[in-house]
Amino acid sequence: MQEAKQDQPIIIEPKNRATAAVIWLHGLGADGNDFAGLVPELDLPTHHGIRFVFPHAPVQAVTINGGMTMRSWYDIRSTDFMNDIDAAGIRDACYQIYALIQQQIDMGITVDKIVLAGFSQGGLVALHAGLNFSQPLAGIMALSTYCPKSEQFHLHRQIPILMAHGKFDTVIPLPVAKQSAEALTKRGYAIEWHQYPMEHQVCVEEIDEISTWLIKTLAIDL
Repeated sequence: MQEAKQDQPIIIEPKNRATAAVIWLHGLGADGNDFAGLVPELDLPTHHGIRFVFPHAPVQAVTINGGMTMRSWYDIRSTDFMNDIDAAGIRDACYQIYALIQQQIDMGITVDKIVLAGFSQGGLVALHAGLNFSQPLAGIMALSTYCPKSEQFHLHRQIPILMAHGKFDTVIPLPVAKQSAEALTKRGYAIEWHQYPMEHQVCVEEIDEISTWLIKTLAIDL
């Protein structure tokens, strides 16, 4: 029972009634706490009405890390990110996210006011889940990530997608991220692309851009 309680998402409620939700997925080996502390740094208007949801990935063995168990949305088998893919693991992760989306809908948040966000592994799942969900979400935010198998996407080309990456990222190299963004663009998706002089992380300029994008995407009055 204690473990189940610990695996409940971290939820940060707005000061006013929640009218929107951001479901934000962490990267490999982290947990929901990883980005929860970022919310105050977004410096959103006090009346923003966004409920932030930070789920924890399940604990599982990760091949590329010698089979060590850690929180991971899916298995990573090698650095051939675009071809050596744990498709079944990604699909299972998407089902977990669909359940979280449905929870927000059941709590009164309309689907067009739900944003999926994610960093690294979490960004891939945000893209796959968001672009395969049965209804169009408000937007998708994919940070320091990549997106194999984009040819399978054929829904919701109107969804705003923010992608950002570090120029000096040695975990997921910049060319891999650019290849993913270009493939999505060719599929008809409108990508807002940003790159920053950083490694596999977030930076102050990126946080400012995320805030601007959320205000615009969720139509928050200033």
